[in-house]
Amino acid sequence: MIKPTVSVIIPTRNRSELLQAAMTSVMNQTFEDFELIVVDDASEDATQGVFSFFRDERIKCVRHHTNRGEAASRNTGISHSKGEFIAFLDDDDQWLPEKLRLQLDLIRNSPSIVGAVYSSFMVIDMAKGITLGEWVPRKRGDIYRDMAFDNFVGTPSTVFLRKECFCRAGLFDKHIAYSLDYDMWIRISKEFHFDFIKMPLVKYYFHENQISRNLEIQARGKEALLKKHGPFFTSNKKAYSKHILDLGLLYRDQQKIEKARETFLKAIRIYPLRTGNYTGFMKCLGYGLLGKEYFTKLKMFKDSLSALVWCDKSAFRKF
Repeated sequence: MIKPTVSVIIPTRNRSELLQAAMTSVMNQTFEDFELIVVDDASEDATQGVFSFFRDERIKCVRHHTNRGEAASRNTGISHSKGEFIAFLDDDDQWLPEKLRLQLDLIRNSPSIVGAVYSSFMVIDMAKGITLGEWVPRKRGDIYRDMAFDNFVGTPSTVFLRKECFCRAGLFDKHIAYSLDYDMWIRISKEFHFDFIKMPLVKYYFHENQISRNLEIQARGKEALLKKHGPFFTSNKKAYSKHILDLGLLYRDQQKIEKARETFLKAIRIYPLRTGNYTGFMKCLGYGLLGKEYFTKLKMFKDSLSALVWCDKSAFRKF
């Protein structure tokens, strides 16, 4: 069998109602020399029945018999891949038809130091069916130092990589519960340059059943990320302070007020010039005065933007 040029990997668990649309967006690509590997992470719904809608030998399903998590699912897909290039698609996202062709053309016409290409993406409210805005990339080339500040690459659904990236940087880290893509982009950017396509090539859907709505998992992921890349983050006090501030906000939104106060004070000590550190601390002081109801309403408002919790929010354009 001739090896495909691109291996497309969709990790999935218990999202049969969304998986079919994601797979269809892959099968509708104008570039056709790919294999589609769907990694079913021990789903308990009708996921296996979704494959009956497709009759295409390019589609492969690899099933975990026990729930092993997102990192293991992505790694399973990589280990089964045969393509020279790899593209990820989350099971609740969709690609536009030109996605693979445009990114393949760009990376093939780039120096070998360019290991990954990402793109703009549209953020869509799934329940309302409206487009909230567009996330636009701003960093290309050697972005390693920039990655200390934020996840400038964003969702894996936009990323198109040389398979060699994983040979040099390693696979996804199963010990990071959240932001494991951020961890991966940091490691790859240390070895390779990134480029981007400014036009949106992905539909990123904001909905209720997202891990980004789970504050506890977010906090655990942030803690693990800071521990793993400690020297990388602490070498830049301004960037490190921002991550500590973000961690404090996660504690505050979980109503772990004392822990949040301690974290905000730590952020102030690291970088006293960041005004957000003081704002976060003062809001924690105000918690006792304004009460739980006020902060519950504030959190509901913030949840409307939670589709962007993992990436550089300054790159988001509202429509």
